[in-house]
Amino acid sequence: MSESTHRALLVIIAVLAGVIISLIAGILSTAGGAAVSSAILLGGAAFAGAVTLLLAIFYALRLL
Repeated sequence: MSESTHRALLVIIAVLAGVIISLIAGILSTAGGAAVSSAILLGGAAFAGAVTLLLAIFYALRLL
C-alpha cells in the first residue's frame, strides 16, 4: 500500500470517528433537554474537536 493511500485511509478513519462522536454528543444533549439548535452546535463542536484530536494523535505517532 502506498504512503498516500495510507494517509488517506487514516484521515477517513478520523472523519468517520468524528461523525460517530458528533452523533452521540447531539443525541445525548437532546435527550438531556437541550434545544435542537443547541444539539446541532454541540455535535459540530464535538466533530471538530474529535477530528483535530485524532489527526494530532496520528501525527504524533508519525502515522501521517
